[in-house]
Parts: sequence; C-alpha cells; structure tokens
Amino acid sequence: MRPNFSGIGTSRNRAISGLLACVAATLITPVSPLHADEAQPFRLCADPTNLPFSSDSPAQPGFYVEIGQALAHALGRPIAYDWYKSYFGKRTVRVTLLGKQCDAMIGLPRSEDFMGPAVIFSNSFAKEGYALVAAKGQVIGGVDGLKGKRVAVQFASTPQNLLASRDDIQKVTVLSPEEGMQALDQGKADVAFIWGPVAGWLNKTSYNDRYQIQLTEGEGLSWDAAIGFAKTSTELRDRVDAVLPQLQTTIGELAVKYGLPAGQPVRFGAATVPSGTTTGTGTGAGVTEVANVVATETKGDAAAPSGEAVGAGKEIFNGTCAHCHGPDAIQSERKIDLRLLRHRYGDDVRNVFWKTVHEGRPSKGMPAWQEVFTDEQFDSIYSFLLTVQTESND
Repeated sequence: MRPNFSGIGTSRNRAISGLLACVAATLITPVSPLHADEAQPFRLCADPTNLPFSSDSPAQPGFYVEIGQALAHALGRPIAYDWYKSYFGKRTVRVTLLGKQCDAMIGLPRSEDFMGPAVIFSNSFAKEGYALVAAKGQVIGGVDGLKGKRVAVQFASTPQNLLASRDDIQKVTVLSPEEGMQALDQGKADVAFIWGPVAGWLNKTSYNDRYQIQLTEGEGLSWDAAIGFAKTSTELRDRVDAVLPQLQTTIGELAVKYGLPAGQPVRFGAATVPSGTTTGTGTGAGVTEVANVVATETKGDAAAPSGEAVGAGKEIFNGTCAHCHGPDAIQSERKIDLRLLRHRYGDDVRNVFWKTVHEGRPSKGMPAWQEVFTDEQFDSIYSFLLTVQTESND
C-alpha cells in the first residue's frame, strides 16, 4: 500500500502560507513617520577649514558645527556632515543644500533676498557683522570717532566704501581680516575695521586677547544669522525653530568659546554697497573666501558677485594655469610666481595682467588666451589672484 502524504503536505503548505502571510503583513505595516524621521541623521553642510565657524577637526569643530551638534541632539537624531569649501558662495548652497546632499546650512543671512524662495530660514540665532578692533580703552562712537586715525579696511569691503569719502581718515588697505590684525599689531594702523567673527577668533587665539572689539551696525555692516533649508524642508525648519530657544544658553557659551564679539554695537550711517563688496571671512588670505557662505551675499546680492567671481576664477586657474603656475598659484619659482604680481608691477598690475592674458608672451611660453576665455572669466581669475598676493615666496 502506498503511504498517503497528502494530509501532511497540505498541513505543511498551510503552515508555510500562514508564516509568509504573517511576514508580509509585518513588512507592509506602516512605520510611524516620526520614528522613520528620527532614524535618519541630521545632515549638516559645513566648510572643513573655516574656523571660527567650522572645521572637520573633532577637537575644534567650530561655532556652527557645535550648534549643529546641539541641534541634532535636541532633535534626537545622529549628525552627519557634508564637507564642502564655502568660497564658492551661492554655488556652495546650490551644490550642497539644494543638491540634497545635506539638510541644513548654518550661518546664512536671514533675508528673503538670499536665494529665496529656494532657500527658507530658521529664526535668527545670532547677529554678525563687521567690527572695530583697537587697543583696549579706546571708545569709538561712530565714524567721527575714527577722524585722524589710520584705519585698516579690507579691499572691496563695506567699511572701505563707507570711509572712502572721508579725507580726514587714513585708510590702510588690506586683503583679509588676518592682514588687518597684523597691521594693527605692527603699528601700521590704529584701528582695524574688519569682519568681526574672524577678528574675535584671532584676538583670542593669536593675540592673547589684547584688543577690544566693538560690533558695528548699519547698512551692509551687520545681519541676522540663521539656518538655511531647502524650500521643501518646512517641517524640519519648524522643528528646528521649536528647539532653538532651548539652545540659546549653549549658543551664547559657544560664541564666547570661539571669540565672537558681543556687546552694544556702534552705529554707522548708511553706505552704498558697491558691486563686488565682500567680507573676506575666510581664515586664509582670500579677499572673498566666505566663512559662513553667508553674509557676503546679503542685500540683494550686493556682495555675491565678488565671492562667486573669486571662486570661479580659482576654479579656472586650477584647471588651466596650475600646470605652470602651481595649484592655487603656489609656486616657488619667482619668475612665474603670480603671487608677486603686485610686488612687481604696483598700481599697473591690472594692465599687465590684462595685456598678458589677452596677447600672451610667446617667447616665454605663455600662450594668448583671448580666444579661449571671456573678459568676465579673466576678471574672475584676476579677482582670485588678488587674494594670494604677497611680498615674497612662501
């Protein structure tokens, strides 16, 4: 007699079918939206080498990165970073934040004129801007308080433009906040009117806190710093706004830690902000290296062209010229070291540059580039080269 396995097979099949149905039901059970969201990291856009604002060093993360860490903790989410150099200005925002590589960018100017409506903003968490740096004990009540003084101002900045018409104030032009502090420390200037956060950081880390720093306010001199999000991230923006008040004490402590200026600002009258104005907030020698992408680009793009031009110029230079003149124009051979252009040619530097890139120097191996790049591109390369000028080889 043949054994009858039909009953056993049927029971086993039913058991398997039941198990699969159970698994399937588990897989299709909706997950709580809040739970799914909390499992995702809070992705922060940040510049890896831009203290006091941001750094990829765990030992010294920077003001914005530590705010991001505090936010992630308050939101109950882990934190992740998308590191991207910020000197490209708005391009940085487009590539990272709007390119969905990260969820938030800390330190953008809270202004609808800044890339709106593509970018939306949290409530303000700090006020940032230019500052007056001087020996302790000096009281400068406004522009008239600078009369008769030598004032270090950064090339193409709002302070330079503000003081341009004042013949009773001697302007000492520098290319970065670092140079402004050096001019003050070397006795070449009585006051430095430069980007406040970098001035405060340098005063704390390089000058033993020996200078006083007074914030300023006025058209193009200060703005509210906020956290930027893509326009589709209203829910995350609202959640951040809900926890920001809880972090105000922490943010204040971090501002002190990184030397950001505080106190009652000095009021200056309105100044026309010229095209190409910049904060030069980077930690290097760049005129327009944007520390917090930030505020160089407030007031309806008044400052953005300069920041973008330098970034674009640097990109063209490194793609076309670096094989002879070195990446970022760093070159030890003096005859082709473009960091010495101003040293060699003084006030004629732009004319020499323009003639050389248009016509070339065939006898020295320099081709003419007139048919390759536009004048706008040449301008951006020139803007970049201005940021690396020095008196000698490194």
